Amino acid sequence: MKITRQTLHHLIRNKLGSAGLSEEHASIVADVLVHADARGIHSHGAVRVEYYAERISKGGTNVQPQFSFEKTGPCSAIFDGDNGAGHVAATCAMEHAITMAQEQGVAVVGARRIGHSGALSYFVQQAAKAGMIGISICQSDPMVVPYGGAEVYFGTNPIAFAAPGVSDDIITFDMATTVQAWGKVLDARSRNASIPETWAVDKQGVPTTDPFAVKGLLPIAGPKGYGLMMMVDVLSGMLLGLPFGKHVSSMYHDLSQGRELGQLHIVINPAFFTSAEIFRHHVSQMMQELNSIQAAPGFEQVLYPGQNADIIEQESETQGIEIVDEIYEYLISDALYHRSYDHKDPFAG
Repeated sequence: MKITRQTLHHLIRNKLGSAGLSEEHASIVADVLVHADARGIHSHGAVRVEYYAERISKGGTNVQPQFSFEKTGPCSAIFDGDNGAGHVAATCAMEHAITMAQEQGVAVVGARRIGHSGALSYFVQQAAKAGMIGISICQSDPMVVPYGGAEVYFGTNPIAFAAPGVSDDIITFDMATTVQAWGKVLDARSRNASIPETWAVDKQGVPTTDPFAVKGLLPIAGPKGYGLMMMVDVLSGMLLGLPFGKHVSSMYHDLSQGRELGQLHIVINPAFFTSAEIFRHHVSQMMQELNSIQAAPGFEQVLYPGQNADIIEQESETQGIEIVDEIYEYLISDALYHRSYDHKDPFAG
């Protein structure tokens, strides 16, 4: 079914508020989740609310976090999220990074001790809307079979980038370092749909099309994705003094405990390197030139990175956001959660 952006935001905010989040924090989390659903990234949207509500109600998300921000150099800082809602902590950390980059040209802000923060595209677009280049990376719990291995070690460890063009133009790139994010498997489960055999493996390490049989995700492009996820873990885990690799807390291990996750924001002010006006013009020019390239057989048009999500988001403004009926029924119900995620296998989802 399809519902308006405003309705979805209201339902998510109310559910998270019922679980214990403040109205302010519930609204910010809802902003990030609706952003994901509106762009067709349903793996990071409303499908996550039931899990968040259970973790909040059981104390694993600090509903009264004492956030702190400490500058460690002219262009560097640490934001401590006190295991509050990751979406809120990451949003606040990016706001600090933007301010620092406006003054210093570059900002590197590590957000440590935070919960799951959702789609990284939201945070890099914060920077782009302020006229900055945004890069964000974060670690996640071990769910990926390393290249050549048969046991999970790293997480899906995503990377996101955004840059501003002329007027409202923003080019956004957001990817997991796996062939697909775990949330995509969750989305397939919610729709009782199969998955491509290139996404994941079963408990024997054999590629599977059954989303319920998944016991390990596969790195994108084999050794290249494997190397990227290692890089993300070093920069958003080790660099911030946090657990790394297989030591990162599982999403479902104990919902009464904080996740202690890390995220790194890098913000660059184009005005410190070139003319900001010319930079934005060139970004828009590149977007237009990519669209004008002759399409290969089987393709209607060459799209710039992230354009498909842009199109879906624009359509959602008039046509509504697609939500699975089961998720909608949960959102309008009085229940905080129908099934418990607590202490489940990481791939139970």
